[in-house]
Amino acid sequence: MEHKAFLASLDGDTAAALTARRDRPALVRLALQLGVITACALWVALGGPFWGVALGVQALFMIFLFTLEHECTHKTPFESERLNDLVGRSCGVILLIPFTWFRYFHLAHHRHTNIPGKDPELQGDSQKYTHWGPFLLHVSGIPVWKSLLQHVFAAASGRAEAVYLPQSVRPRVIHEARWHLALYALALLSLLWSPLLFWLWIAPLIIGQPVLRLYLMAEHGRCAFAANMFDNTRTTYTHALLRYIAWNMPYHTAHHVHPNVPFHALPEFHAMIEKHVTHKSASYTDFTSETLRDLSSKT
Repeated sequence: MEHKAFLASLDGDTAAALTARRDRPALVRLALQLGVITACALWVALGGPFWGVALGVQALFMIFLFTLEHECTHKTPFESERLNDLVGRSCGVILLIPFTWFRYFHLAHHRHTNIPGKDPELQGDSQKYTHWGPFLLHVSGIPVWKSLLQHVFAAASGRAEAVYLPQSVRPRVIHEARWHLALYALALLSLLWSPLLFWLWIAPLIIGQPVLRLYLMAEHGRCAFAANMFDNTRTTYTHALLRYIAWNMPYHTAHHVHPNVPFHALPEFHAMIEKHVTHKSASYTDFTSETLRDLSSKT
């Protein structure tokens, strides 16, 4: 079944209920996520017993702020548009992903999901699943850090030329990049006096990025290069904790079929479309194991 046909079959009341936005679910979830990050950061800063474990937990909860920034590009987590913008921009500063730029990058991904030459998320990824070298390099996070830093420096110098950026938006992208660069310069200067910021911000991002890379690979990896969202996107079943900190994005097919459905309604919407979903994995471990087996068979 085509995803567009399914959406057309929804009655107005059902569609309205699915897309209703509320502040409270997101505020509660965000408070818990930030609470864990803060508690772990304090434990690391104080050098408490097993502080390395706390650093790993902090890395996991911090890197998955990406899924919240991602949701904010759709303006769905909060009913308040101001809150969506504020939270999205704050996550962007933490993750080195300028929010205005990412919104248009990500909307292009939704418009051309898994279509080679059009989906910006596919750029440079054509060998990712077929050779060990590109796979390991991708999982390390090095290419994404390089790409993000190149974007910030290019935009800050006045170059914002991506095809998915409307001309009217480019001045805002440039302004945003300059603010990011100024904040990062101040942060790096602080390292001259204390390594604390390294352990509380930089190290968790470095540690967490490989986990995020493996997680994101499951969303469209080994799916069809097709326009039908039931065929080009994967739903991955996982435990409640990961669903929680990933803002229900493991229900990724549901998200792509109807991006205006807020995170808290995705489980319900997933139940409605589950029988139409082509690609499902029992867990992220299963998806990664299958990818590794494919890589081994080709070497």
